[in-house]
Amino acid sequence: MNRIALTWPGAPMALASAALFGASTPFAKLLLGTVDPWLLAGLLYLGSGIGLGLVQLARRPLGIGAAEAPLRRADMPWLALVVLAGGVVGPVLLMFGLARTSAANAALLLNLEGLATMAIAWLVFRENVDRRILLGALAILAGAVLLSWQGGPAGVGWGALLIAGACVAWGIDNNLTRKLSGADPVQIAMLKGVAAGTVNLGLALAQEAVPPAPATLLGAGLIGFLGYGVSLTLFVLALRHLGTARTGAYFSTAPFIGGAVAVVLFGEPVTARLLGAALLMAIGIALHLLERHEHEHVHGEMAHEHAHTHDEHHQHAHAPDDPPGEPHVHVHRHTRPAHRHPHYPDLHHRHEHAG
Repeated sequence: MNRIALTWPGAPMALASAALFGASTPFAKLLLGTVDPWLLAGLLYLGSGIGLGLVQLARRPLGIGAAEAPLRRADMPWLALVVLAGGVVGPVLLMFGLARTSAANAALLLNLEGLATMAIAWLVFRENVDRRILLGALAILAGAVLLSWQGGPAGVGWGALLIAGACVAWGIDNNLTRKLSGADPVQIAMLKGVAAGTVNLGLALAQEAVPPAPATLLGAGLIGFLGYGVSLTLFVLALRHLGTARTGAYFSTAPFIGGAVAVVLFGEPVTARLLGAALLMAIGIALHLLERHEHEHVHGEMAHEHAHTHDEHHQHAHAPDDPPGEPHVHVHRHTRPAHRHPHYPDLHHRHEHAG
């Protein structure tokens, strides 16, 4: 199996998710002069939820979208934690951090999200890590420290610390979303957007935040729909194929896109520190992208529900009432095959590693 086949379609989805989210950061910065940070966080997520709600309504009449497994009652506690960490805490910290730092620096600092995502995936969820992946993570961290350090007694600025906090919140969110990645990604992102947007908007209005003009509302909604809603939908799809840590590594390209957009939008200078941080982060990402993971492994027995075709991991019997055609969705049980092939920790490769 060649590298392109192994990473398809997970890598393109993760990169597209990164591009949309990365570009949303400097565009959100444009609105901060006229919109309260907490209120803007709410508007971005509401734009995401409402926009994806319209997409959801249009899917069946237009005949678009493959079969997807719906969220079940057992998924709701995980979804609530995802909304809290990634939909409430993360965006609020980001908006306040953006108000205290340049858009280009903020965009590159968001690389810490990928690092937090990977660290949690390795330490808590035991996804495999090798020397190349670890060196890549250290390079990303070195770039973030170089970018955020202000020198003198001030050290790391408050803006950088707030953005770093947002990245940790999103790292937690990304790992929790892994638990839901077999379900309909549009439904996940839509519910997260509506719930997180409503909470943040309510908190902002309770503190007497002033609603912006209609044109600003529309702009925030569009940024939220593309940069949060569509981006999250693609991220969930990528999780199925790559696992959390690898998807986080690809997603780490987002700050480079955001930094480039910020330089164009605001005419911010391309400094030696900015270039040095970008180089370190690029080295870290390249090390992740060059990984190849292969070993003899045994799949544990499991029963789950997600869209699938009958590939080498889906050789199971069907009940008379299971849906026809492929891809299709039904609860199915996996046996314990033992084989060797290049793989990532996707839905079917979350196994223990020797050594």
